[in-house]
Amino acid sequence: MVRVLFVCLGNICRSPMAEAVFRNLVTEKGLSSHIEIDSAGTGSWHQGKPPHEGTRSKLDELSISYEGMTARQVNANDFTSFDYVIAMDEQNMHDIKTTYQMNDEVIVRRLMDFVPNPREENVPDPYFTGDFDYTYELVEQASNELLEYIINKHQLKG
Repeated sequence: MVRVLFVCLGNICRSPMAEAVFRNLVTEKGLSSHIEIDSAGTGSWHQGKPPHEGTRSKLDELSISYEGMTARQVNANDFTSFDYVIAMDEQNMHDIKTTYQMNDEVIVRRLMDFVPNPREENVPDPYFTGDFDYTYELVEQASNELLEYIINKHQLKG
């Protein structure tokens, strides 16, 4: 089982969007029995809350499920139980790398690192920008690239 964790600041906008989008792609490819997906935030402010209304609205528009998702904070166990920890931006990367001890086998990267010649290096936070459509465009593009990377690296077949 390949385990992927998406990380943003509060776990209500970007990382739950990425979790839902990636889970949807994994399901479409018939790989749900091979890949497990979760999300978390570097901060604790929104623990137990559902995704932000803007994230829910965008996912509803596209019929992508976020059922049962609630915010949680990253914890030390995540760096021993996940194969991939995917940060939404450079600040999230810095926060997790300076706060937690990394298992050498865990791949810790920004989501946009998987996109060749990306428009952005970081996924902008729609909590502050208000642009959930643009965030979705970036997350969807990068999630497709990440999934192809994982399929090829782990030789997965649906």
